[in-house]
Parts: sequence; C-alpha cells; structure tokens
Amino acid sequence: MYFPLYIAQRYLRTSSTNNAINIISKIASAGIIIGAMALFVVLSVFSGLKDFSLSFSNNFDPDLKLFPAKGKSLQISTTQLNRLKKTNGILFYSKVIEEKVLFVYKGKEQVAEIKGIDNQFTQVNPINKSIYQGQWLVPETPQVVIGNTICQKLSLGLFDLNNTFEIYVPRPGKGAITDPESAFNKSNLIPIGIYSINDELDSKYVFADLKLTQDLLEYKSNQVSAIEFKLDKTANENAVIKDLQLIFKDQVIIKNRAQLNDSLHKMLNTENTAIYLIFTLVIVMTLFTLAGAIIMMILDKQGNLKTLFNLGVTIKEIQTIFFLQGSLLTFIGGFIGIFIGLIIIFIQSQFHLIMITESLAYPVKIEWINFLIVFATIMILGFLASYIASSRVSQKLLAN
Repeated sequence: MYFPLYIAQRYLRTSSTNNAINIISKIASAGIIIGAMALFVVLSVFSGLKDFSLSFSNNFDPDLKLFPAKGKSLQISTTQLNRLKKTNGILFYSKVIEEKVLFVYKGKEQVAEIKGIDNQFTQVNPINKSIYQGQWLVPETPQVVIGNTICQKLSLGLFDLNNTFEIYVPRPGKGAITDPESAFNKSNLIPIGIYSINDELDSKYVFADLKLTQDLLEYKSNQVSAIEFKLDKTANENAVIKDLQLIFKDQVIIKNRAQLNDSLHKMLNTENTAIYLIFTLVIVMTLFTLAGAIIMMILDKQGNLKTLFNLGVTIKEIQTIFFLQGSLLTFIGGFIGIFIGLIIIFIQSQFHLIMITESLAYPVKIEWINFLIVFATIMILGFLASYIASSRVSQKLLAN
C-alpha cells in the first residue's frame, strides 16, 4: 500500500488521546455529511419545482414554432406545404393565427388573443386534455374554447343562448377612423368549452377555427401567423430547424420550447445558481472545521511525525498523509450525506410526506447531474481545505 495512504487511513480510524480533537473531528464529519445531504436535497427539490413550473408550458408549447422574420404573418405556398410533409423528424404540424382582439359579453369587455387553429392542432398540442368544462371546438364552426380566467372576468357560461359572445377585430388599413362601425370586423361566437392550465395562460387565449380567424383578420387562405411542429422523439432538432430554414429560404424565425420560454428558463436557472451558491457557502464554513481538525491532529501527532522524519520520510510525504486524511474524511462524509439525501428524496417521491396543498405533494426529482454537482463540490472544497491544513507541516515544525 502507498505509505502516506496507509498512515492516513490509520490516523482516520484511530482516536486521538486528546478528547477535544476527537470532538472537533466528529463535528467536521457531521458537518460534511449534513452539508452534502442538505445540498443534494435542496437541488433535488428545486429540480422537482423546476419540472413542475415548466410542466404548464411544456403541455402547451410545441416542440418548434416558426414565425415570420418580418411582419405579423407569412404566406405558405403549396410547394412549401408539400416539402413540410416530407421533412424527416416532423410528426405533425399545425397552422395558427394569433392576434389581440376585443371580446364582449353582456356589456363586459376583455382584451385577449384569439388563436385560430386548424384540425391538426390537437396533434401538436394536447390542449384538449386541459378542458375541464364543455368540449373541444369543431372545425369550420363559430365555436370557441375559452380560458378559465377570461370566463371569470366576463362572468361567461357555456351554451348561453340568451346572450351573445362577440368578437371585435380591427380592420386592416391606414389613416384615421371616421366610422367606428366600419373600423372593426365583428362576429358572434359560441363558447363550447373552458380550458384551465394556469392563470397566465387561462387569461391569454381564446381558441377558434382557423378559417373563421382568417376571415375576421381578412387574411388569405394560405396566410398564417405561425406554424407549430411536433417532432419525432428520435428527431435531430437542429437538423429539422436547418431543413425548415431551407424550405422558407431563411425568411422565418424558428424557436424551440426552451426559447419560447426563455425568460422563465433564465429565472429558474438564476434561482438554481443562487441556491447552489448559498449552500456551497455553508459547506465552505463547515470545511473550515475540517481544516482546524487536521491542524490540531498535526500538532497532536508532532512527536510521531518527528520520528517519521528522522526515519527518512520527507516533508512532502508527511504533508500528503494529512492531505489524504482530510480527503478520505471528505469522501466518506460526502458519500454518506448524498446517500441519506437520496433516501429522503425517495421517501418524499413515494410517500408524499410533505404537501403543498391537500392534494399536491412537494415536487422532487432525482437527477444524476445533482449527484455529480454535490459530490464534485464537496470533494473540491475538501481537497482545498485539506491542502491548506496539510501545508502547515514544515521542517521548522518538526525541528521544535
């Protein structure tokens, strides 16, 4: 066995004659275990919260969304549609129109976005699974599906034949409005369903038929605001984007799901980084105790170290002994801490001991990246503390 490692593990297993050193060593070990456990648990909890937060947008946003590079709409030729159908990696695509309009019901007004969709939309986006009252709209009808928040603001109910649900869309054109009646395209809609995802999305969209929306906006039959795509699970996203850019001759902007929610992703990543740094600071403070324990061990073993030095062991090798002792203590403590943290997260995921509400358990998620982050953090900081403490061994110390 490597000599410094042999001595290091002997020192690690045996207790010191000085009871204070034993207590400090136990405190350092406990601090490493608790620090590793706490960091792993917090990162796993945040991973669960992150997935929970993104689940709303993931269930609503497509894999890819294509926008015009200029203007609010683009016209799709028959050739482009045929090439889309032959593009590898695309399972379904849906043409959509999005525009802010005014909705009126029983004298109440609400500005929201109308989203005109074709009959392929539910293949790309399973929004119909979020219907909690009523049903999904039938294509080529004046039926609409409304967000729950919009319904509450308008006090709107389904199948109300005594009151009309009206939509007002500004007509395209230039110059001042001289006749308010002719400045808007108007239509009566039939609320057929109410969807519920979260407050932000529930107050944003009213889903309607694509043809109806095109008529209201005076769009051509091949004119849309965007195209949404559902990709094959094995598809290469970058390759699909490249093919789409070739089809539309770089006149479009294509975003994936993360880019569609870039502000949300940036916020979650910033929070994750802040939490990691805070708990890393706690671990740094804990490892000061480890460095102190190693220094006290050096002083306690000063007589033995002089003997080793006189027998021909170099200063560098003696420093390595205490460096390895601190590293072994860090490795064992980090492993035990992560293992305990894994048990805690597993119990929460299986038995839901901590609840946010009566029906919603605190979300947690076990990710391998969290194992690597915690273990790497503990080991790097442990190596640094051990190196600083072991460097206290010098020829001057052994000469005293």
